[in-house]
Amino acid sequence: MFKKILIANRGEIACRVIRTARTMGIRTVAVYSEADRNARHVELADEAVAIGPPPSRLSYLDAERIIAACRQTGAEAVHPGYGFLSENAAFCARLESEGIVFIGPKAESIRAMGDKIASKRIATAAGVSTIPGHTDVIADAEQAVRIARGIGYPVMIKASAGGGGKGLRVAGNDAECHEGFASCRNEARNAFGDDRVFIEKYITEPRHIEIQVLGDAHGQMLYLWERECSIQRRHQKVIEEAPSPFLDEAMRRAMGEQACALARAVHYQSAGTVEFVVDPQRNFYFLEMNTRLQVEHPVTEMITGLDLVEWMIRIAAGEPLALRQDQIGCRGWAIECRINAEDPFRGFLPSTGRLVRFAPPSETADRVRVDTGVYDGDQISIHYDSLIAKLITHGRDRQQAVASMRDALNRFVVRGVTTNIPFQAALMRNARFLQGRLHTGLITESYPNGFHASDAVHPNPLLVASVAAYARWRYIDRASKITGQLRGHSRKVGSEWIVQVGAEPIRLKLEPGAFGCDIQHEGARHSLRTNWQIGQILFEADFDGQPVCLQFERAGPRYRIVHEGVTLETTVLSPRAAELLALMPVKSPPDLSKFLLSPMPGLLVEVAVKTGQEVKAGERLATIEAMKMENILRAERDAVVAEQLASAGESVAVDQPILRFR
Repeated sequence: MFKKILIANRGEIACRVIRTARTMGIRTVAVYSEADRNARHVELADEAVAIGPPPSRLSYLDAERIIAACRQTGAEAVHPGYGFLSENAAFCARLESEGIVFIGPKAESIRAMGDKIASKRIATAAGVSTIPGHTDVIADAEQAVRIARGIGYPVMIKASAGGGGKGLRVAGNDAECHEGFASCRNEARNAFGDDRVFIEKYITEPRHIEIQVLGDAHGQMLYLWERECSIQRRHQKVIEEAPSPFLDEAMRRAMGEQACALARAVHYQSAGTVEFVVDPQRNFYFLEMNTRLQVEHPVTEMITGLDLVEWMIRIAAGEPLALRQDQIGCRGWAIECRINAEDPFRGFLPSTGRLVRFAPPSETADRVRVDTGVYDGDQISIHYDSLIAKLITHGRDRQQAVASMRDALNRFVVRGVTTNIPFQAALMRNARFLQGRLHTGLITESYPNGFHASDAVHPNPLLVASVAAYARWRYIDRASKITGQLRGHSRKVGSEWIVQVGAEPIRLKLEPGAFGCDIQHEGARHSLRTNWQIGQILFEADFDGQPVCLQFERAGPRYRIVHEGVTLETTVLSPRAAELLALMPVKSPPDLSKFLLSPMPGLLVEVAVKTGQEVKAGERLATIEAMKMENILRAERDAVVAEQLASAGESVAVDQPILRFR
């Protein structure tokens, strides 16, 4: 077994590999860019080596710097995690030439599966079901149209070297095919340096189901059940679960056996994933093979009890798999939510800055797991992707796993940056998700105009009002008991309250007790039982006998409550104070229509217009780069640029003015 391994990655996956290596008694080496000098994975590792500036191409993607770090520290093997160099066959071969073990498949396997055209041919030869299509190189748009007509619309145009949703278009007619072919080829050339594309039949209402495989150097190959990854936004996975609510035992066995057949065809040795697209009639077709550890691997670990990172290390060290296929069981159900630093109410734009507060829910051995690479007070950089944590829950069945996830999301405290937790919480209440009626277009169909605050509506305003009123009573009660008050001026704590939750006032009468209170509302009686103490951010209670957990903060005269992904600013007033407040004038917000504001923090790469220039609606004004994404800002209406307020190369904050218009 290895004595020391280097992790050629960062963030939560680097921390994840370090955790397993430590339990195996293996020393670890972290590598880091200048932006990650104080990162969590650097702190957790036994040793750490700086490898360059923040841009990935100058640090985490620089194979020679990684190899130099191995030589410097004496690391015998490299675990690549996912992303970066994890599926780079040249890097794998380069390590081998240096006598360093790559903890993953051999270079030949990576190379064979990295080309989508070649991998589809290999799959067909191995007897794996593939989507009808044309896998030869397509010369031009006219040929693409002829091929699409032969297959039958709709078709999918895909880059051979593509991934992550790049170089992919769906066409429903000749015009869309012609345009899509040109766009797909240009995008593939820019993103991958390879403009080859192919065409295949587009499966309507597809499910994305993948099979986890494990292979060793001794010819043993196993499949570890499946993962349902159909909840996607712009071809990016959002929620994953294991097993799938759609598969039966016969279909699972057939998919597993085909996945193993493909892995054997390329002599696969490590953990890998064979991805399938599944139609509503339960026909399944090979999509691609990911020759690395997947982001969503924890759900497989939760239901099988296996540590995939441990087995990757053992296989790389030459050990045989100590399991048979019939020994791979399935224990309950697991769900994973990706927690990203992005604003779901602003088109999922990235959110960067300092984590003023980062307190994930407590982990439990069999119910809640949190994989993260950040810590309280950490800085979320503009240089890398937006994933800050993976939240995984487990239950005896799907219903219990979902319930655990809803509770865990309620307990996940993040302040300082915006996250997609409200979106994840809304999906956990989505009727189709709860029924298991999934396909990759569910998010688009559920939120056709994007995700807005109106989509995040709290299911029980009375609960929020009761908590706010009780907390208000506690604060006033505490103040009334503080020593040093003037005699005869002790503060009386009232029992009737008007709680403003959103637009509607809720009238309550409280009967406080030792642990909570009883509430009267519209003739009905409710109970709130809690041990909450002033200052605690988590408000745990039983409301009408049901356990609840809310996040509670005092914000001046108001109380901010976060629950079920909804943030509510509540005001608690006596009936008389509520009457007077209704008479107060409302201050109008400032008119910002004459400004171009930055929608996110990031690097202002370009200002495309000049002072005095006339611009038309839709014209490009500026480009901002954040978290490996370029965001183009366009004019919403015709206007004249009056003043440039920020310059290219400048770091801008959210809502910072860039241009002023006349």
